[in-house]
Amino acid sequence: MTNNFVFEPDLAAKKIYISREFNAPVEKVWRAWTEPALIEKWIAPKPWTAETKTWDFTVGGVWLYAMVGTDGQRFWVYALFTAIENGSAISTTGMFCDGDGNPVAGGPKSYRDTKFLSIDGNRSKVASVITFEEESTIKMFMDGGFKQGTGASFNNLDELLASE
Repeated sequence: MTNNFVFEPDLAAKKIYISREFNAPVEKVWRAWTEPALIEKWIAPKPWTAETKTWDFTVGGVWLYAMVGTDGQRFWVYALFTAIENGSAISTTGMFCDGDGNPVAGGPKSYRDTKFLSIDGNRSKVASVITFEEESTIKMFMDGGFKQGTGASFNNLDELLASE
């Protein structure tokens, strides 16, 4: 079955629209996005890995994690959960930070709204809108391989969902 990966940047609106279908029920996909032991298995494009330092999946809670390169280099990300609709939607504010969760001074911020939908055939669809404060930030993401990394991460998620 096709996964229907859509990645549509809108530079004028400073938004990226992303959607992807998965061959698993929405409950299983939701778990893969909301349990740190599972999300660490797919979120980083290979050969990178992800390590969670803090996980508080509540509105106002924080997910502090690192994308870890093969040389051990860590890129820290801080995601503040701004809204959660159990089983169907998550909103976050994200930024780069240090290992203690302190934002990078003058660093970019993004806002992500993600919806989880059941579709025919006991499958699911995840649809996200990422909004950036600055045009330079969306350009940085686009030039930095964000589309390719997102596609690779979703392929990792396919593998995880098939094995769980």
